[in-house]
Amino acid sequence: MTTGRHSAAVLDPSLDDYELAAALVREAGQLALLMRMAGLESEQKTSVSDVVTAADHAAEAYVLEQLRRCRPEDGILGEEGASVQGTSGRTWVIDPVDGTYNFLHGSTYWCSAIALKDHGDVLLGAVFQPEENKLWLGGRDRAATLNGEALTSFSDDGGRRNATNVSELGAATYIHPTWLMDPMCAMPWHAAATSAASLRMLGSGSCDLGRVAEGQLGCWFQHSCPEWDWLPGKAIVRAAGGAVDTVRVNGLEWFIAGGTTAVRELRAALQSGSVG
Repeated sequence: MTTGRHSAAVLDPSLDDYELAAALVREAGQLALLMRMAGLESEQKTSVSDVVTAADHAAEAYVLEQLRRCRPEDGILGEEGASVQGTSGRTWVIDPVDGTYNFLHGSTYWCSAIALKDHGDVLLGAVFQPEENKLWLGGRDRAATLNGEALTSFSDDGGRRNATNVSELGAATYIHPTWLMDPMCAMPWHAAATSAASLRMLGSGSCDLGRVAEGQLGCWFQHSCPEWDWLPGKAIVRAAGGAVDTVRVNGLEWFIAGGTTAVRELRAALQSGSVG
């Protein structure tokens, strides 16, 4: 598959699932980045949103093509519409560009992400942030790594991070301004947000979750996440020794990650915003 100067790799089916996931996000991320660079430089009459749509679709089409060849019995679900029913009970969940607004506006804070789930439970996740050259990887059978180095923030200092209160941590989150006008969403969000020491709203859930696993961000919460925004990072945080949870408040599903204590406290804060 060739786009401009970039020819994405044909992957070897003998790669194990972790190796395959890492190769897929690395190739998809590089493809999207190079398409953005070429589009912004040479397609001046095309809107930026058209450029990113082309990059989104091309990156997802690449992952789809490789998975159908390397894992023909597995299902596939992609943000941009890829949908393949498998026979194995396993499904690959793809987000070719997570952080679209950032991607459009030249920020480096976006990534390609993928997860593999088996009968509903996530087995592994991989997240690649091309412009920072960060590749987080981890899952049920493999401890979390960043560029091949073990992530130990949850085990350092005798596991102190899992005992740290949310009031001592920076929390990453995201909420669209229109949701702040809905008290059913705004009240639990406000309760959780004001329980943290500080807030960060950076625009890519998978990049955020990689940094929670790494220790750069203390914890994370967000509502109404589709599987491709949650499962890759969920697998990595869990594989790093952190905690993950979901809770339904006022009809909305909230997703939480971080240390054990912080996740428990964020859950309680969200529930305190329940109406009725």
